[in-house]
Amino acid sequence: MAVMDHGDVDDAVAEMMRVLRPVQERDWEVRAGPLEWTCLATAAHVAHDLTAYAGQISGREPGAYLPFDLVVKPKAVAREVLSVVVACGAMLSAALRVAGPEARGWHWGATDTTGFAALGVNETLVHTWDIAQGLGLDWTPPPAMCAAVLARLFPEAPPGDPVQALLWCTGRVALPDRPRRPSSWKLRAALG
Repeated sequence: MAVMDHGDVDDAVAEMMRVLRPVQERDWEVRAGPLEWTCLATAAHVAHDLTAYAGQISGREPGAYLPFDLVVKPKAVAREVLSVVVACGAMLSAALRVAGPEARGWHWGATDTTGFAALGVNETLVHTWDIAQGLGLDWTPPPAMCAAVLARLFPEAPPGDPVQALLWCTGRVALPDRPRRPSSWKLRAALG
């Protein structure tokens, strides 16, 4: 099992900003790659999930999701939403940094800090790819980050290029020998 931590979350968010801040003035109301969401809504979703993961590991509720949600104001522009992503990534990173190895939160089962780190990196990478597709950018996630996410969350991942494997595991692309996965795909962050 890959050991991921707060530093991986920091790196994924930094990569997202490196790719997307230079194009933050473009029209983000376009569809984000294969998703039904706009690029702006997809970025807000990343912030939402990073916050949710921080709350779960901080709240240490072992049996259910905490009843809270992040709301990004409807009039927020891409620059502002990207700043929210940075803030939410920092919250997850801080929560992971201070949680001990025994800490557990809920994500379809008891999940440890390595699981929440992998979840945060996965959301950040695949949705950055979605947004990049929508904005016409030629970008793929860093292979080493993809390999770490696959090892922790997708034990059934096909062999080969970790970038293509992650995009396939998350239902974004077809592989030469495998059709695109349906939207019902699942990852495994919970222990045991």
